[in-house]
Amino acid sequence: MPELSVVVHGPDAHGQLAGLLDSLAAHPLPDTEVVVAAVGDRARDTAERRAPAAVVLPLPEGTSAAAARAAGADRASGRWLHFVHAQDGLPASAPRAVAGRAAHLPDTVDILLFDHVRSTRQTPWTPSADGPLLARAGHGEHSLDAVAHLLRLTPLLGNRALRTNFWRAHAADLDTDDEAYAAYAALLRAGRVACLYHVGYEDRRPRPDSPRPVTPEDRYALVDRYERLLALAAGRPAPHTVLHDVMVRDVLRTFVRAGLPNAVAREFFRRASRAAVRWRPEDHHRPAGLDGVRHAVLEGGAYVGYRALQAAHRARRAATSATGTARRRAAATLRDHCYRRALDRPVDPDLAVFSAYWNRGVACNPAAIAAKLAELAPHVHPVWVVSADRAARLPPGTDHVVPGTRRYGEVLASAKYLVSNVNFPDTVVKRPDAVHLQTHHGTPLKRMGVDQMPYPAAARGMDFAALLARVKWDYSLSANSHSTRVWERAYPSRFVSLDYGYPRNDVFYTATAAGVGAVRERLGIRPGTRAILYAPTHRDYQTGWAPRLDLAALADRLGKDTVLLVRGHYFHDRSASPLADLPRTGGRVVDVTSHARVEELCLAADALVTDYSSLMFDYANLDRPIVVHADDWETYATARGVYFDLLAEAPGPVARTQEELAEIFTFGAWRDGAAAKARAVFRRRFCEYDDGHAAERVVRRLFLGESEESLPPVLPLDARTPAPSPEEAYGW
Repeated sequence: MPELSVVVHGPDAHGQLAGLLDSLAAHPLPDTEVVVAAVGDRARDTAERRAPAAVVLPLPEGTSAAAARAAGADRASGRWLHFVHAQDGLPASAPRAVAGRAAHLPDTVDILLFDHVRSTRQTPWTPSADGPLLARAGHGEHSLDAVAHLLRLTPLLGNRALRTNFWRAHAADLDTDDEAYAAYAALLRAGRVACLYHVGYEDRRPRPDSPRPVTPEDRYALVDRYERLLALAAGRPAPHTVLHDVMVRDVLRTFVRAGLPNAVAREFFRRASRAAVRWRPEDHHRPAGLDGVRHAVLEGGAYVGYRALQAAHRARRAATSATGTARRRAAATLRDHCYRRALDRPVDPDLAVFSAYWNRGVACNPAAIAAKLAELAPHVHPVWVVSADRAARLPPGTDHVVPGTRRYGEVLASAKYLVSNVNFPDTVVKRPDAVHLQTHHGTPLKRMGVDQMPYPAAARGMDFAALLARVKWDYSLSANSHSTRVWERAYPSRFVSLDYGYPRNDVFYTATAAGVGAVRERLGIRPGTRAILYAPTHRDYQTGWAPRLDLAALADRLGKDTVLLVRGHYFHDRSASPLADLPRTGGRVVDVTSHARVEELCLAADALVTDYSSLMFDYANLDRPIVVHADDWETYATARGVYFDLLAEAPGPVARTQEELAEIFTFGAWRDGAAAKARAVFRRRFCEYDDGHAAERVVRRLFLGESEESLPPVLPLDARTPAPSPEEAYGW
């Protein structure tokens, strides 16, 4: 029996079915079957041509979505069902991830929920808002009463898999063309639910060829839907309360945005008001602020009052916006005037401006260059650009400017040297006698620059012409020839490539045994403890961040002598860590996301676990074990775009599931001969120029004006000595 039946259903009205079936055929799985409930001749022909291994059910034109789903479910033989509309898409790794997670769920779990993206012709692969809700539920199995917030997930059948027996037992209620009702009702009827923090569905919203007019009854049906659902939730306080709030939000949003005729609007408001009062939970507390006022006016049935509230709110927003716009324009005019005046002054040859990660502070390659500059060229004064909310975190005595201030413009206009690992703002003028150095912040696995254009998750919202206009670099720094080729192709411009290595990686060759021990002591890692650094990357197609691993379970598998150091990506809010409520690890899982220097974490770690983070290229300099956890590689490669197949050219063992990852460490594959061989090949390719002298080369070449010939040559790989490992540092 297959674990999962992917039930593709509906007509091929927009020509999307071929791509969907091709994606499924390209990644066949032994525990997954494909059933196509093809509505109409076009869908049937496409399915028979594109999916010869699938079960194809021809259905007549006009078959409803509910009937097509039911027909597919009846023919399915898998333990779980995943309904996919013919116009929608499946991320490449979705069936593998869903089937793998479902296989380990007990029979008491009826629904597996996962994330999705939404695509239109203009905005493909837009992340949903569901990620943080899924992350909050964690990796366990729950009754809905314990995780009632999951009723706030987007109500699609495509972002959940349902146990086949559960679906069939409740088919009379769930076989409906109101998909949102079916999605909510399934949750309310489920015994237990589980979550998968993984994008498992693409909800496509094509423009209808001939949209059906929306009738007043269609609008009233929204209220009817929620009344039926609230009846199902009766007697369950937590789901009832959440669903009531969801209803009020939804009906008010429809009332405000739908542009209803006055008579229809009045009747809709009346019905919504009646439902809000009828189903209001006992001891219900309205939201604070304006939302609470809206709720109260709705429950009071005050149609005229709500319209007056709308008008007052619109007027207040318009006035506030106009005032704010005027102030911003005046401030921008003043800043621009000051900046232009500063551009008339001579460049200051002893002034350098540094910035890292969009003004986040002293970090990365710019920080290593600034440190070496203080040693070799102390006459050059460094000034850091840092956002106002991060200024307090700077090292004591750091001279800095905040964007938008008068001195910020003056410093950018007059500095001889501008150093960043991203780009300076569009408004920065490249003066002929100023030097702009782009240090970058990692070796590229994912596509960069104009190479992102064909990939939906990367290209979404990008203005590539503006991107190229920001490439005002004189020099571009590289850690290896792979990076040099990528930078020159992805950012076509007239810069000079400096094949000097990454200055931030110098410490991997200069740190001493005492230094390694001191870092571990500051992190609270006891001697004899194995420290594994887990550093996943950001995914453009998901909102927020949560560990893709069940860290508590992994810590249990790895034992009391192992500590997991968890490093979230710098894109995400470090004040709201998803690890705050991590249970029962006894200090064996430590959140190090807010640790100032990732290089110190690398020095402290005995091994690195990552997915597609560029940290793997840096960590390889230490010649310590690296394990790749690639649970959604196909999705990442397809949506984000990559430069090479990491699974084929990995720096060590590759795990596709948490179980495989645990076994790699349990049985020693993380540091066996095969792992060492793979790491050696990886290091020869990607640690090409890192030898501990990168910052020195940069300072002597750009700041001191020395010739290339006078710089320290890059040492051969076999002539370099990485920093001592923790085992060597402690003499284990």
